[in-house]
Amino acid sequence: MDQGKKITFPLLMSVGTAVIGSLQFGYNTGVINAPQKIIENFINETYLDRYQEPISKSHLTAIWAVAVSMFSVGGIFSAFSVGFFVNRFGRRNSMLLANILAFISAALMGFSKMAKSWEMLIIGRFIVGLYSGLSTGFVPMYVGEISPTSLRGALGTLHQLGIVVGILIAQIFGLEMIMGNADLWPLLLGFIFIPAVIQTALLPLCPESPRFLLINKNEENKAKSVLKKLRGTTDVSADMQEMKEESRQMMREKKVTILELFRSPLYRQPLIISIILQLSQQLSGINAVFYFSTRIFEKAEVPQPVYATIGAGVVNTAFTVVSLFVVERAGRRSLHLLGLMGMAGAAVLMTIALALLEQVKWMSYLSIVAIFAFVAFFEMGPGPIPWFITAELFSQGPRPSAIAVAGFSNWLANFIVGMSFQYIEELCGPYVFIIFTILLLMFFVFTFFKVPETRGRTFDDIAAGFRQTAGGGAFKHPEELNSLGADSQL
Repeated sequence: MDQGKKITFPLLMSVGTAVIGSLQFGYNTGVINAPQKIIENFINETYLDRYQEPISKSHLTAIWAVAVSMFSVGGIFSAFSVGFFVNRFGRRNSMLLANILAFISAALMGFSKMAKSWEMLIIGRFIVGLYSGLSTGFVPMYVGEISPTSLRGALGTLHQLGIVVGILIAQIFGLEMIMGNADLWPLLLGFIFIPAVIQTALLPLCPESPRFLLINKNEENKAKSVLKKLRGTTDVSADMQEMKEESRQMMREKKVTILELFRSPLYRQPLIISIILQLSQQLSGINAVFYFSTRIFEKAEVPQPVYATIGAGVVNTAFTVVSLFVVERAGRRSLHLLGLMGMAGAAVLMTIALALLEQVKWMSYLSIVAIFAFVAFFEMGPGPIPWFITAELFSQGPRPSAIAVAGFSNWLANFIVGMSFQYIEELCGPYVFIIFTILLLMFFVFTFFKVPETRGRTFDDIAAGFRQTAGGGAFKHPEELNSLGADSQL
């Protein structure tokens, strides 16, 4: 078997341990969906206890909206700190430090009922948002840097798989007979303590990113021994050569701050692509489905809507696995295009189903099919690809800053959808998904004309393509670059 395609135990263990951070992010995205009414009752009872009068509907809605969206606010704040952490402490140690936040938020949310304090719940959501914002930067970067080029896409997809498995676990645990009830909901929210303990125990057994060791710390021997362990072979000269080439490029480009990233024409195109791809993930409407799926199914008069929501979670997970196997064969760009177009079709189908619900009863089943299709196409492209393609589009110097900007864009769009969807849905009724259809088609056009294919290409090779573009040419693919000798140009 080709060494570049070999999956060794240390590689699998390192990727698996890192992806626990993705699982935590997914869990906290999905956990708030099922127990909404129970937590609202808790807020009402606490308010009554404190002020001797029931809470007004608008006040309750506002507290609930803040509790849901504080997660995204935390993510927005911490996304910008990714570069600071990974450059100062390294990729692995940054993930280790982030778990402190997971422990604090688990305690706050887990004891909020006992303390009769919805404020603790809100602060806990904010802190776990901080943790998740850091994780969405750390995990794709670490996985991208320890993976062989030929497996980078497949292993990069595991970040998204971690997220969707986390969502699915949250949906199952949120069932009334498990933890989604008046007695156990604090345990449901505080459960994140367990994965945090597991990750904290396993991370010290995982190696630091060899790219960080060689390029940031200049520890060539350490980087070489880590690579030998990860690749399961004594000959790591090709990997070392690629990293040294990247290091040489870095000597010329140095560490890039976020401001420099925006100012430099060299990074403009990959930065715009990264931001738009992140927006295509969040503004596709997927979080509207995740945050409010139970409510959408209730509106469509689906019997047992919570089981339909879990069904969507299962479809979500299954198609992420499909994506994992096809991303290195089909390529990033074509999968992203397929996903966007498929989602647009499913959104139209969902609109028809919801609009005709009054007249045609079986339309409730069409709405389930539409949501399942919407989720399936999301996991083919817009789900996994924006996370790891940003790490591929930039070399080591600007990569931390670029991932911070991409993460910020993702979280901001997540926050906007989370805050505004309920209000837009009240205004537009069943036609709310038409807005997402238009956005999806716009993202499709952008991807078709602007996004290059990165499958099977080294980081430096991709960066060289953009240097060529910044010089005034079109994006060049590797064969053309080799003939132009563009690798040595700046």
